[in-house]
Amino acid sequence: MKILLIGEYNRSHKFLKEGLIKLNHEAIVVGLNDGFKKVDVDHLIKSFPSNWMARKTRTALYKIFKIDLHSYYVKRQVLKLKPLLSGYDIVQFINESPFLCTPKVEKELFKLISSWNKNIFLSSCGCDYPSVKYAYDKKFTYSILTPYFENRGTPFNYNHALKYLEPNFVELHKYIYNTINGVVSYDLDYYLPLKDHPKHLGLIPHPINVDSIHYSELNIEDKIVIFHGINRTTYFKKGNDIFEKALAIVHKKHKDLIEIITVESVPYHIYIKAFDQAHILLDQVYAYDQGYNALEAMAKGKVVFTGAEQEWLDYYSLEEDTVAINALPDPNAIAEKLEWLIQNPNKLKSISKNARKFVEDHHHHVKCAKDILQKWSAQTKLIP
Repeated sequence: MKILLIGEYNRSHKFLKEGLIKLNHEAIVVGLNDGFKKVDVDHLIKSFPSNWMARKTRTALYKIFKIDLHSYYVKRQVLKLKPLLSGYDIVQFINESPFLCTPKVEKELFKLISSWNKNIFLSSCGCDYPSVKYAYDKKFTYSILTPYFENRGTPFNYNHALKYLEPNFVELHKYIYNTINGVVSYDLDYYLPLKDHPKHLGLIPHPINVDSIHYSELNIEDKIVIFHGINRTTYFKKGNDIFEKALAIVHKKHKDLIEIITVESVPYHIYIKAFDQAHILLDQVYAYDQGYNALEAMAKGKVVFTGAEQEWLDYYSLEEDTVAINALPDPNAIAEKLEWLIQNPNKLKSISKNARKFVEDHHHHVKCAKDILQKWSAQTKLIP
């Protein structure tokens, strides 16, 4: 089959594409490169220039005339790419708003690409209406909107999520869901909001090309190295403030036993290399399941503080603290878990091995590609 993957989030579509190709299908990824992460795609849709003058011009035009230059810029590129974006058996959009355009232009682009192809699917990944609404209604014990409800940061820190509750985005969501063949969720944070939706095809774990990621058994000769990556735009959403408080507690008590590495807002390939020497990685607080950074770190054999809630343990039939460490929104609780690992380095080694095996068993890109092909096939009657 010929498969077009629209948009990118970390390397979700890249790894899915590699799995599909292993299974003798044609696949291509077209879209933006996920901001500062600079994720490779097969054909790049360029964002509107981000220099100072361009940003000022874009902001002014939007305020006065409601004209968004980025949306215009992206739509012009997509129209020129019609031959490349046409004639596929399957199209999957990474998100309800993969081009970061206004809802009006996102709808226009969705309609265009859908009209050029046969069967249209969606993945629930990143922020979208179902997951944000579920969080806003406080159906999670805690979520990316918990710090918003606690008045941490400014409203600007949450615009990337709350915009999906605006009427134009809700209308876009409804149009897309009325049009698509189905939607797959990529982890428990998206599965739970969609579990009973009639268009939901089920959970496909984030695909990871495990074969391309080298596993190194943890070698603890001197200090235990803790890595903390910060993205200022998602500082509160990821719980970086809580991690920093936890690190301060641990450093005060065990500074002779640990080394802390902190990096901030670096491109993805630099981020991945930066934590190679670490034993422990602090990923995110407000999640039930793991995202890409956590999974790639786990595949490398790192012990990761991330989403590992009871719902995740139940779904995969796991015991607590055997594969990943659940990062609760409490700096004292995180500090206690860090101390436990510092004082029990053999636990680090066993969790490291379990983490790699878990990613191999559940997130291998070829397995995930097989699973999603079966779900696509069930909706289209195409032979995978």
